[in-house]
Amino acid sequence: MKKSDKHYKFINGATGYAIYYHTISEDLEAEKVKEELEKIRAQVAIRNGIYLETVYWEEIKDES
Repeated sequence: MKKSDKHYKFINGATGYAIYYHTISEDLEAEKVKEELEKIRAQVAIRNGIYLETVYWEEIKDES
């Protein structure tokens, strides 16, 4: 894991549980990052058989 990469967790809003983790290169523009996250969000919802609206993502911040 490179320090410059951004790490995200996708959460099932109905349960509050993280259901998927994803890493994106920090080199991408903000618009491209959002597009990638939306694409992954849709895939996660389909794979888990849940509504797209119940899945959201949060960036994982390094506390150190």
